[in-house]
Amino acid sequence: MEDVRSIQMSDEERGEFLGRGGTGVISFDTSGDEPPYSLPISYGYDAETATFYFRLAFGPETGKGDIVDENRPVSFVTYDDTESGWRSVVATGHLEEITKSTLDTDVAEAMQRVEIPLVDVYDRHPIELNFRFFRLTSTEVTGKKEAHTVE
Repeated sequence: MEDVRSIQMSDEERGEFLGRGGTGVISFDTSGDEPPYSLPISYGYDAETATFYFRLAFGPETGKGDIVDENRPVSFVTYDDTESGWRSVVATGHLEEITKSTLDTDVAEAMQRVEIPLVDVYDRHPIELNFRFFRLTSTEVTGKKEAHTVE
């Protein structure tokens, strides 16, 4: 009988799995008994600095801007079912907006190393949206992978 369990990925394995970018789900903490505010999202990942970058779309009347601007704790999850079994990474922390005034040389160089996929999941034409860039200031990043054991 096969028992499927998980084991931690090494930093190298985690970096290889994340690549330069992909897709996942970001969840923002909410107040009270409300469920988290979760969104499908594409990300860029800079392995040199172990930093996630996001391009968020904001449209009129979405409410997303209020949640993001309140600097609520977030968790980001990416997952894939590979030939070697499933892999997942969970990162928690806070988003930090990247603006012209906060864009330093290190961030600019890191953003050139990432590849944020263009995924059209918007309910309106992208020309009607305002895009803002963020990086995740992580408090914790964990990667797990499937480990097969035979009993």
